[in-house]
Amino acid sequence: MEPEDRLGLYRMMVLIRTYEETILREYHADKKPVFDIGAGLIPGEMHLSAGQEPVAAGVCAHLSADDAVTATHRPHHFAIAHGVDLEKMTAEIFGRVDGLGRGRGGHMHLFDPATHFSCSGIIAEGYPPAVGQALAFQRRGTDRVAVAVTGEGAANQGAFHEALNLAALWKLPVVFVVEDNDWGISVPRSASTCVTSNAVRAAGYGIPGHRVEDNSVEAVHEVAGEAVARARAGDGPSLIEVHTLRLWGHFEGDAQGYRSDLEGVPGRDPLPTYEKELLAAGMLDDAAVSSIAAQARDRVEAAVAFAKRSPEPDPDTALDFVFAQA
Repeated sequence: MEPEDRLGLYRMMVLIRTYEETILREYHADKKPVFDIGAGLIPGEMHLSAGQEPVAAGVCAHLSADDAVTATHRPHHFAIAHGVDLEKMTAEIFGRVDGLGRGRGGHMHLFDPATHFSCSGIIAEGYPPAVGQALAFQRRGTDRVAVAVTGEGAANQGAFHEALNLAALWKLPVVFVVEDNDWGISVPRSASTCVTSNAVRAAGYGIPGHRVEDNSVEAVHEVAGEAVARARAGDGPSLIEVHTLRLWGHFEGDAQGYRSDLEGVPGRDPLPTYEKELLAAGMLDDAAVSSIAAQARDRVEAAVAFAKRSPEPDPDTALDFVFAQA
């Protein structure tokens, strides 16, 4: 990879991590002394993507705003990497009127027509819509692609297999991405899935399947580049599974008593691992690390300030925007 491309991946990972750490701070700020999931500036569940940055950064480096991404209930890393407006996204997470959905969707329901990004709290929900988007791109004669993201647990859902089958049958320009973070909420992969790699399931539909084992952003970038190029060329879909890491709980407030791997989790953090790699290669120095971190902090704090300035929706407008308005 070119040095600037490698630095671009690092910058994106830093931005995503900074964002997730800041949302973590804001989420818990007023839920003390006793945790109350319904209290505070950001009420409700919160699923953060720390540790999974390499997947989003590596995949979305090959996309433009004209391409579509459907993400999961843990969506922030893909939204950021795909270029969703950070201020509007943060306002939506805070439930404010200047948010992407005017404060009605929250963090699991982010929709951005400007970048063709969407996500959902329903498991494997994004796969069929991505197939529909890819069909539209194909029918229009464009080289645009759709990327569908889900977790390893969702690969056992019917929608996963239906989507792969139809996309393969029609040679649609879609890239299916599975984030294997080892845990379907509190269920280990070994207790729910009969194969050790979901990438092998691609063979059942006659499409390429790849698994990235080490949560390496550059390995993801390489495999995703091949899959996106294949889709743009009209050669059909691909399936990529990345063995990634859920650095924190399934949701905020998750005590994670079920995890036997917690002690070793910090040593598997992909961000310091990649940073050390670039430092050793001479592509980063301490000053650059500090500068990139500062730029990310400034951008994220500006987005949080924007969200806090935005008003809460008027209860009298609760029924507005349920249907499209002329």
